[in-house]
Formats: sequence, C-alpha cells, structure tokens
Amino acid sequence: MTIKTKLALIISCFSLIILSLNIVLSFLLTRDNLHKDSEDNMMLTANHIAIAVEQSRSVYNYVKLTLGDKMSEDMIEPVLQMTSPERIWERSLTRNKDLLEITGIDPGYTDDRRWLFGTYNYKNDQVVEEAVKEAIAQNRSVLYNTWIDGKHVLESYVPIMASMQEPYVIRVVSSYDPIAAVITEQIVSQILVSLGLLGLLILASYWLSGGLIRPIRHILDQVNVLSAGQFENRLKVGRRDELGLLAHKINSMADNLGEYTAELKRKNEENRSMKEYLESIISQTADAIHVTDVKGRVLQVNSAFESLYGWTSEEIVGSVLNFIPSSEQDGRPVWQHEAEVISRSASVLAETVRLRKDGSLVEVSISVSPVFDQEGEITALITISRDMTEHNRMDELLRRSEKLTTVGQLAAGVAHEIRNPLTTLRGFLQMQQRTGAINVMHTDVMLSELDRINLIVSEFLILAKPQAVQFQIKDVRFTVGDVTSLLDSEAHLRNIEFDVLFSPSPILVHCEENQLKQVFINILKNAMEAMPKGGKIILDLEIEGQHAILRVIDEGEGIAKERLHKLGEPFYTNKEKGTGLGLMISHRIIEGHRGTMVIESELGEGTVVTITLPLAQQAGREENEVQADLV
Repeated sequence: MTIKTKLALIISCFSLIILSLNIVLSFLLTRDNLHKDSEDNMMLTANHIAIAVEQSRSVYNYVKLTLGDKMSEDMIEPVLQMTSPERIWERSLTRNKDLLEITGIDPGYTDDRRWLFGTYNYKNDQVVEEAVKEAIAQNRSVLYNTWIDGKHVLESYVPIMASMQEPYVIRVVSSYDPIAAVITEQIVSQILVSLGLLGLLILASYWLSGGLIRPIRHILDQVNVLSAGQFENRLKVGRRDELGLLAHKINSMADNLGEYTAELKRKNEENRSMKEYLESIISQTADAIHVTDVKGRVLQVNSAFESLYGWTSEEIVGSVLNFIPSSEQDGRPVWQHEAEVISRSASVLAETVRLRKDGSLVEVSISVSPVFDQEGEITALITISRDMTEHNRMDELLRRSEKLTTVGQLAAGVAHEIRNPLTTLRGFLQMQQRTGAINVMHTDVMLSELDRINLIVSEFLILAKPQAVQFQIKDVRFTVGDVTSLLDSEAHLRNIEFDVLFSPSPILVHCEENQLKQVFINILKNAMEAMPKGGKIILDLEIEGQHAILRVIDEGEGIAKERLHKLGEPFYTNKEKGTGLGLMISHRIIEGHRGTMVIESELGEGTVVTITLPLAQQAGREENEVQADLV
C-alpha cells in the first residue's frame, strides 16, 4: 500500500469519525427536542383538561344552586355532560391520534377511587406510584420513556394544583411511533448526506495526498537512483519547507557519496593492485609461507610450501597442520606453539626441524609474525619456513675448515713454544753426557722447562677437548661474587679494591657455573696484572633487555689499538710467563653460552671488558645446541 493511499485512508477515516459523531449528536439532539415537544403537548392537553374540570365543577355548582329548584335532574344532566372532563379528554384523544390514554389520578387514594376520570388501560403500576409522588413533590411534570404491553410509549405526569380541592395528577400516555418516525427520517437523511460528504472527502483527500506525496516520491526516486550507484542526478529544490530541506540534504549527500565513491574506487584499485603484487611475491618467493588463524587452521599456502613439505593446498587448507616432530612437542596442541607470538604480539625467529608429508625431517628456519585487525586484535599468523639443509651443511663445512685452521695455528704455536724448552733440555743433556757429571743448576733449569712444556700441553688439551658440561639456571651475581671473594686476598696484596655494582633483582642465566668462573678469574687476573701500582676495579652487573651485562673496568696501563685485534689469538701475550691461551679459552666459553665478549682499551686509560649473556628464558630454548657445541 502506497503512502498516498494510506494518507487518503487516514483522512477518510478521520472524516468518517467526524460524520459519525455528527449523526450521533444529531440523533440525540433530535430525540431530546422531540421528547420536549411531546412533553409540552401532553402538558398542554393536561392543562386543558384541568381547566375543563374546574369549569365543569363551577357550572355544576352554579346550576345546582341557581336552577336546582326550577329544573329537574333530567334537564341539568345534559348541561353538565357538555362541560364534563370526560367529554374533554375524549375529544382530545379523538383530535390527537398520537395520544393513547388520559387518566386523572388522586394521590390520596389507593383503591379504585383514585381514578378521577379517564381510563387506565396502559397499566404501569410501579411507575405510576413513583411518578405521582415525584410530580407532586417537585410540582413539575415528569416524563417517562418506557414500554407498556410491548408498545413503546411516553408517559407524562402533570401535577394539577386546584384552588378548590386537593392537588391531583393527570397522566397522559402518548405513542412513541411519531417520534421514532421523525428520528428515523432524520437519521436516514443525515446518513445520506454524510455518505455524500464522505465520498467527496475521499476524493479530496486522495487528491490532496497526491499533492503532498509528490515531492516525497521525487525524493524517493532520487534515493533509488543513488542506491543504484548513480550520483550525477540532482533534485530541483523549489520549496522552503522540511521537504525542500530534505531534498537539499539529499543533493549534498549525493555530492559526498560521489566523492567518496570515486575515492573508494581509486583505493580499491590500489588495494587490488597491491593484493596482486603481494600474491605474486608470495607465490614466487622461494620461502615456504602458510597463513593460519589463531586456532592453527591453515588459511593459505604458497607453491614453495607445497614443494618443501609435500602437502597441496587442497589437502591442508582448513585443517590443522601437524608438522612438529614428537621430539619438539611438549604435549600442547600444535597451534599453541605460536602462543609467544600472540602474547608478545611480535615476530619469533628460530631454527628447528619439521616433518614433511612423507614423515621425513627437514631443517628449517621459521619466522612467525602476527596479523592484526583494525582493533589491534590478532586475527592470523604468517609463518615463513626456509629450508636450511644446504645452509647448515655449508656452515658445518665452514666450521670444520675453521677448526682445521685453528688446529693448524695451534699446532704451529705449540711446536714453536715447545721447541725452545726442548732445545734447552737437549743442550744440557748433551753437555752432561760429554762431562759425565750432573750439574744441579742445569737440572733446575731443565725441570723449569719441563714444567713450562706441561703447562702449554695442559692448556692446549683444555682448549682442544673440554669436559662434558651440565647446564643449570644460576644467578650470575653469586657467581661473580664467589670469584671476587676468591681473588680478594690477592687483590689486597696488590693494593687493588673491587667496587661491585650489582642489580638488586636476580639475574638468572642458563650456564655451566665452573666455566663462567674460569672466564671471570681470567678477566680479573688480567685486570690485576695490568695495575702494578694498584687502584680500583669496577664490576658493573645489570640487565639490559633480555640479556645480562657484566662490565669489568680497570685503571691499568691499557692496550694499544694495534694490539687489540690480536687478543684471543693462541700464544699471543705480553706477559712474561703467559701462553696466550687464557683469552682464547674465555672467548670459546662465552660463545658456547651464546654470549659475546668485547674488549675496549686505550693506553693510559685502562680497559673495559663487556660480557653479554642471554637471560634464562632466552638461553633455555638453545640448551641442546649449546651443549652440543661445547661437548
């Protein structure tokens, strides 16, 4: 149903209600007026009868008194009948066909003597009793609209206050048919007029609704055009009312939508181009890429993933990828292995092994990164896998090459360092062989040279084949404290003071404590030997990010820049009795703990040794690799 029809129906219904109310009010007003006219007529008839009764009595008394002696009863009776009440109410009934009955009622009697004149054929005893009392008490006529013997009538009770006798009541019964006929005629005429007016109002309202709705229809047509994506047409605004304002706003909306749509089309084209570009990169890259939701269900894979792992896109999309070997699992669902990404909202890079579809293992470097929505919530995870098999093989070859190079350097150094004491031993032994006597001084020198050979060989063995280690989580503050307590007595003899600056919170690292103590002892001994005049050694231990940082700062003579890059080479030392293997061993131990050791120094300004070790939560994940390197 259109708005025009609805509006016309509303106006028509409202008009129908008004016309109906008019008919009802007209009916009530007509009925009341007819009742009042009927009551007035019945009162007039009752008053005429009352006057006639008074006149009849007067005539009767006059005739009786003046002519009673001269006229007989037979002569007086016709004269009295001519003026009697019965003659008058009979004539009234004859002239007015609507009057049904007239009765004179004496309120003082309760038997048949109460009827003064007239008839009482339309009996209504209960109403008569109450009406007579009410009329006498209020001294006014009382009208009743009632039904008697199935006939609709009006009863009027008119009180008559006679001057010569007690008051009485004249009851006039009138038929209701004339009133009903007039009311029916009036109602019918009103209904016909109302129907005619209603028809005119319907036509007028439909025409008026069309005029009111026409601008709205134009606006609706324009909105339909806008909804179809056509923003060129505009409404003609010629009104200044609310509809004109609405049309103006729709034109403004069309302008804005046109601009926004053009901008959206441009950005959509850019996004489409970017999407095609990114999809091209993903599909053409050599790294295996797969995208999962936060529950681990695979959303997308590229061709490199299919080549590396063996699963096709149709096989894996929509399911959970279970490609973590049992040795790498910890009882959790596969997708929870990326919990660190979700909790930290950051990327995670690690080298590990994964399962192919055929069950074989492949060494990969995996990078997991989160994808965020507009609210900053993680909606997906992008995992990039790179096959590290060939890379690790090349690294292994390089490590072996480096080991062979180091072994060659060590062999050359050992041969050089051992040749000198061997030459001394050979010379003294040859001398004693020729003389045939043992020189005690020569024996002491030979024993000293043998001790030197033993020291070199011992340190070489430690470097070449260290003992198996047991990694544990330790608070490195206590490890450094134990070393300073061990060297405190020697430091006092050298007039050296340890200034310890430790972090108040625990600094936990995953380490082999004895090896770290060996490193710290080597560093502190080097610092003390560089301070022949004494001074202060500062040990600053703190946490920076995910690492523990130990700085050993001395006030020694310092090291020339051209010598710094040679520190850690085998047998390079400026000590009189040093072998140069201490720093090399220390570097090896720190590297085995996935840390770094950096030496900074200037002549005359002292030396700073900075040791960096990963904290326990970082080091724990690399425990197996660390122990494998150190064993």
